[in-house]
Amino acid sequence: MKRILSASAVAVLMGTVAFAETTVGVSWSNFQEERWKTDEAAIKAALEAGGAEYISADAQSSSAKQLSDIESLIAQGVDALIILAQDSQAIGPAVQAAADEGIPVIAYDRLIEDDRAFYLTFDNVEVGRMQARAVFDAMPKGNYVMIKGSPTDPNADFLRGGQQEIIQGAVDSGDIVIVGEAYTDGWLPANAQRNMEQILTANENKVDAVVASNDGTAGGVVAALTAQGMDGIPVSGQDGDHAALNRVAKGTQTVSVWKDARELGKAAGEIAVALSGGTAAADVEGAISWTSPGGTEMNSVFLAPVPITKDNLSVVVDAGWIPLEDLCQGVENGPAPCN
Repeated sequence: MKRILSASAVAVLMGTVAFAETTVGVSWSNFQEERWKTDEAAIKAALEAGGAEYISADAQSSSAKQLSDIESLIAQGVDALIILAQDSQAIGPAVQAAADEGIPVIAYDRLIEDDRAFYLTFDNVEVGRMQARAVFDAMPKGNYVMIKGSPTDPNADFLRGGQQEIIQGAVDSGDIVIVGEAYTDGWLPANAQRNMEQILTANENKVDAVVASNDGTAGGVVAALTAQGMDGIPVSGQDGDHAALNRVAKGTQTVSVWKDARELGKAAGEIAVALSGGTAAADVEGAISWTSPGGTEMNSVFLAPVPITKDNLSVVVDAGWIPLEDLCQGVENGPAPCN
């Protein structure tokens, strides 16, 4: 039977005092991306502070494996689940299985359109706006390429919607022509590079700017551009990956919208402890009622992103996000603090 005591609750059993232990299971879609290690450390720290144990599984980009992973986490007796969904549609049976056991679910960073899931993320439409705004400021006219995220991740379309808001007027006037657009299966840099290479070939390299939806895809785009001697044209990204911030310092990436994964992970750990302790989703600190694109009303928390460009690189150093030497590696006569 599922435990309902909080981590601080005590039970007297056989003449001894035993502390009930809360266990939180985390299902990662693919733990290979740099940023998830940062998220994990923050989740672990928050759970430890709340008296909870952390266990996890890596679905390795397989929606089928993620379902079996979650079955296993439930079988291990978790009191709450944090799920980074590989496929927002395929994850449905896992949410149902958790609900059947009375286990609260946190949809971590990616939407799971189910009112039984608590949605925790950054404002991804605003991230898209920030990406396109930085590229548009650098290149207000010309041929644009839109490199989107994974087609199975709702964030890809949230981002794309925000991007379009910024450039729509210029598209309507003819100042911007979108000459290529592609989803990136699995958000994998190699897939983004291949897509970019094909778009460059189809357009005889007549590309002036690229709105790429995260730092991994931006890395693939920059690799394709560099091979054609085109590195330095405006390219966007997000996540504050160290390699991307170094590209911003070098001038090969225009912006990385920084979503401080330490804050997201901390929030997830704290919310998981609260929900497993009996706090109602609507009563979670900072929670709002939000209606999804599909019309599902959900309890949600949205954190605020920060665009990082050559003009404010010191922000991520001062915050302890990246060491100065990593940010400025290979940078000559770069922007502050790399000058």
